[in-house]
Amino acid sequence: MEIKKSIFLRTFGDSPALRVLDFLATYSMYDYSMTDIANNSEIGYTTLKLFWKDLIKNGIIIQTRRVGKAKMYKLNHTNEIVKQFLRLYKTIIAKETEKIIEKDGVVVKH
Repeated sequence: MEIKKSIFLRTFGDSPALRVLDFLATYSMYDYSMTDIANNSEIGYTTLKLFWKDLIKNGIIIQTRRVGKAKMYKLNHTNEIVKQFLRLYKTIIAKETEKIIEKDGVVVKH
């Protein structure tokens, strides 16, 4: 079964790091364990570990709490890079959605 790529991944390409950022941006109100992030991003846990330390070191991801032995993480919304990324992310989604609506002739009432 092939899963459709998000607008963000169709625009910027499909790589493990971008899948993680796409997932965390989409569900940014919640925190997740590394296992949950890997599973929901549809990448391997070992692959996630390859770039995880860089995300932590650069302040992109922060640990929010512990649940038993699991550490929980989310995007660091106070980080300027994350703020800019989320602005770009939302802009891409909005612009691409507008294109789809115009192409399909969908009328949206405000």
